[in-house]
Amino acid sequence: MEKIALITDSACDIDMETLKENNIYLLPFRIIYKSEEFMDRIEISPQEVYNRLSTEIPSTSLPNIQLIEDTLTEIEDKGYTHVIAIMISSGLSGTYNSMRLMCENHPKLTCEIFDSKTLTMGEGSLVLSAAEMIQKGLSFNEIAEALPNLRNKVHVYFTLETLEYLRKGGRIGKVAGTIGDLLNIKPIIHVGDDGIYHSYAKARGKNQAMSKILSILKDYLDKVKCSVWILNGGAPEEGRKFMENVKGLNNIVNLFSGDIGPALGVHTGPGLIGLIIKEEE
Repeated sequence: MEKIALITDSACDIDMETLKENNIYLLPFRIIYKSEEFMDRIEISPQEVYNRLSTEIPSTSLPNIQLIEDTLTEIEDKGYTHVIAIMISSGLSGTYNSMRLMCENHPKLTCEIFDSKTLTMGEGSLVLSAAEMIQKGLSFNEIAEALPNLRNKVHVYFTLETLEYLRKGGRIGKVAGTIGDLLNIKPIIHVGDDGIYHSYAKARGKNQAMSKILSILKDYLDKVKCSVWILNGGAPEEGRKFMENVKGLNNIVNLFSGDIGPALGVHTGPGLIGLIIKEEE
């Protein structure tokens, strides 16, 4: 009889309580400062990372290889026969490849390493869907076959307070970033089907950016029922304000709020507002 373990990484932005409730194994990213290192969400919270950005911008690194090995060994020792691992987009991180290679050391486990091609609660929603399917008793093959279709129904958009952190990280040209800041341009970024960031739109000022994101959501809701996540990165008040604008919209099946973790946040800085949409049947 199949016994299926579910694994993800901390880029999924599922809170610790929900992970425990659903028996999901977490592989935390490493948040690395000059003098110290932390395991994401286990040893440092997203808010603590945002609070420290003004003094030092940390780097993020893949989950520890030994931790991946120990997790797989624990899973095997507990009698699991199958593993479904849903990872951050391979276009944004090497975590997917690391997991794939480590699973080769465990031939007794039948593993499905799934490239979510997204992150934050886009990835997280896929993990929670997989957990629900496991709880309902679906087979390993049924879950593995369902994931690509579910992935096509998940959409991630976000807007930034400043282009400074993207510029520091080498993700945009210095001149474009400087001019953008001077003109108060707020980009709206979309995670594409290829699993990398794409510029979706630009807005003059944060209010216009938030209106544009609301408009994106309404376009989806006009066509289909959706579950919606409103996430913030170091901007809880803006997140709450946007949540109020979303409440009461037709066709929202579930509405959630939460924090965007460092996997995305250290590259974008505080002031991030994210919209994650999952099309429902």
